[in-house]
Amino acid sequence: MPIPSPLYSRTAALCTSQEWRDWSGYFSAITYGPSYEVEYYAVRNAAGLMDASPLYKYEILGADAERLLDRMVTRNVAKSRVGQVLYTPWCDEDGKVIDDGTLARLGPQHFRLTAADPSLRWLQDVGYGLDVELRDVSTELAALALQGPNSYAILQSLLPKTKLGGLRYYNLLQTEFNRAPLTITRTGYTGDLGYELWIAPEHAPALWDSIMETGAGYGILPLGLAALDILRVEAGLLLIEVDYSSTLHARITEQQSSPYEIGLGWAVDLDKADFIGKQALQQEASLRGELHAVQPTKQPPSQNSEAQSDRGLLRSRYSVAHPSQRQSGRSLVGLEVNWYDLERLFGEANLPPQVAGRASRTAVPVYAGEEHVGQATSMVFSPILKKYIALATVRSEHAALGSQLEFEITVEYVRKRANATVTKIPFYNPAQKRALPNG
Repeated sequence: MPIPSPLYSRTAALCTSQEWRDWSGYFSAITYGPSYEVEYYAVRNAAGLMDASPLYKYEILGADAERLLDRMVTRNVAKSRVGQVLYTPWCDEDGKVIDDGTLARLGPQHFRLTAADPSLRWLQDVGYGLDVELRDVSTELAALALQGPNSYAILQSLLPKTKLGGLRYYNLLQTEFNRAPLTITRTGYTGDLGYELWIAPEHAPALWDSIMETGAGYGILPLGLAALDILRVEAGLLLIEVDYSSTLHARITEQQSSPYEIGLGWAVDLDKADFIGKQALQQEASLRGELHAVQPTKQPPSQNSEAQSDRGLLRSRYSVAHPSQRQSGRSLVGLEVNWYDLERLFGEANLPPQVAGRASRTAVPVYAGEEHVGQATSMVFSPILKKYIALATVRSEHAALGSQLEFEITVEYVRKRANATVTKIPFYNPAQKRALPNG
């Protein structure tokens, strides 16, 4: 049974719907009132405040902290600055994603990692023999996500002595609230201007109250998971065990994904020193044409033979049955479903299009002609874009922008296909997300 988070006393009082979800063992509000829509529009037009405390949080300290993390994640930690936050996946030896999260550099050898799944054991395994201290601070830190175009104004009014105007996207600053240490990161899961605030649990309720009181004149509302799901799809942000499966939970090979297959190839730095999964990712990048060449490593003959065998297995995954054709694995794409096609399909059943509502996490097939080429994993009618959109994983030869595919949709219990166009993600990308608020 879920337990209360450090902010449950506040969220429970506001959650008149009594609709909750278990998020990592904690009660998390799905929607606070009769409809999620007001919460959604609050974030897109004003501000929303969410309890993000259920995230797993780990602190890595010591002389080898940087070395451990560079061995574990795909980003180049050595190049990060104090005060910078990296978004990064981490992989197993086969280059398949275990999890993804944010990595904040709090000091020269002091980092904080957030994760969707428990990760302490993996950190301990990777850091074996290194001079490093690992601390699970999941219950020692509450997290509040303040998101939306008015989030800067609210936070600056609350903390007038804090220089928020110069805080860049994916950076952090350290300050205080009621004399308690407070870390502010310019991060979020909505694709809008926003901040995440990290504070000791005993100070979290007072911080929530102060933000809600200050934000009352700015249109702030509490934010639940139903609205968040729509926001993150519009932003093209992945959800573990929905848009991809952790390799630790995958039951078969086809359920595993590399960073390249889920749109995170940009977060793989193959130029840095050896890290877990690097060899497999080098091979995949070469096959995908993202590297002009992979420099061979001098190895004993037996190891070379093993590497060639592994490469052959990998190549077989990236090849189709007919030698005349070639594919490069799978790719994450955005799909925009043709509205006129939806009207036609539902009109045949004398219905208007039945697609508005909460985001769906039920995967549906995607086709190119009569060929099944992938699946859409998260889909929703975007209230701000007035379009039916989806995140999908498809075979890479069908991932080019503008490619025409077909999206399965059920009309009165009958499976139909609607035309869909591959489009860039994020679907919604407002300027304020990255811009400095004070211009």
